[in-house]
Amino acid sequence: MPIVSSQFTAEQWLLIVLVFFLAGAVKGVVGLGLPSIAVGLGSVVVGMKPALALLIVPSFVTNVWQAVAGRSFGMIFERTWPMMLTILVGTWAGVWLLARLDASVLGTVLGLSLIGYSAMGFMRPVLPHPGRYELLLSLPIGIVHGLVAGMTGSYIPAVPFLQAIGLTKDVLVQAMGVVFTLSTIALALAMADQRLLSWDLLLSSAGAVVPALLGMAAGQQLRGRLSEDHFRTCLFAALGLLGAYILWRALARV
Repeated sequence: MPIVSSQFTAEQWLLIVLVFFLAGAVKGVVGLGLPSIAVGLGSVVVGMKPALALLIVPSFVTNVWQAVAGRSFGMIFERTWPMMLTILVGTWAGVWLLARLDASVLGTVLGLSLIGYSAMGFMRPVLPHPGRYELLLSLPIGIVHGLVAGMTGSYIPAVPFLQAIGLTKDVLVQAMGVVFTLSTIALALAMADQRLLSWDLLLSSAGAVVPALLGMAAGQQLRGRLSEDHFRTCLFAALGLLGAYILWRALARV
C-alpha cells in the first residue's frame, strides 16, 4: 500500500497509482516514457510541482537498473561528461524557474514539451554525427536537457544527441539510463534547494515505486505479444493529445 501523503485525497492516490502503473507499463514495453507520462497525467491529477516531486523515486529506481545493466559506463562517461556537467546547471536553472513561474506558463511549457516529444516520435529525426565537435556540442545539449527536465520532468532532449554519436543499441540503452539517473538526482537536489520537495512528498514518491515496478513487469510481459511499432504510434498519439489538452487548459487560464 502506498505511503499516503496528507496533501492528497484517497481519490487522488488511486489516480496516482494508476498513473504510475501506466507509466511503468509503457517503460516496460518500449524502454522509455515514464517521466513524460507520469508528469503529464500527474499534473492533471495533483498539479505540476507535486507531480514532479512524485516522479523522483520511481524514476531513480527504474533508471539505476537501466544504468548498471551494462559494462560501458567508462566509455559513456568519457563521451558525455561535458553534457553531464551542464545537465546539473540546466536542471538547477529549470527548477529555479519552476518555483517562480505561474501555473499557466508551466502548463504551456509542459504541453508544448509533450507535443514536441510526440512529433519527434512520429518523425524519428536522425541527426548527423557531430564528429570532432561531439564534446563541444554536448555542452548546450546538456543545458537544454536540464532546463526541460527541471521545468517538466521530461528527459527527452538528450536522446537524439546520444543516438547521433553512434552508440550501439545496448550502449545507447545504458547511456540513457546513466543520463536519466543523473537528471533525476539533479532534479531532486534542485527541488529540495527550492523547497519544492518535502519529506512528505519524498515518502509519497517512494510509495509510487510499487505501481511503477508492477507496471514495468506487466509491460515486459506484453512486449513480446505486441507490435512495438504500433504501440509506439499509439503512445506518441496519446502524448500529443495529452499535451494539447494541457496546453489548452494552460491557455484558458491566461
